[in-house]
Amino acid sequence: MKLLIRNLARTTTEEQLRAMFEAHGSVQSCTLVIDKDTGKSKGFGFVEMPRQGEAKAAISVLNGKDIDGSKIRVKKSE
Repeated sequence: MKLLIRNLARTTTEEQLRAMFEAHGSVQSCTLVIDKDTGKSKGFGFVEMPRQGEAKAAISVLNGKDIDGSKIRVKKSE
């Protein structure tokens, strides 16, 4: 299941994002969206988790959680 993670702190790294979700199951891929001009995070990214049950657990635990001073939003990507 592909998840959209929004409202990330601009300082959050791809490694931190992956670690957050690996705590809830296996992560197939993790991508932080980077601004081409500045090279900095745009504040959102995608995580793909192969097991639907683990993905749903990650959504319920992480959605609304305060990470680096920002309340992140996690939902299934369309």
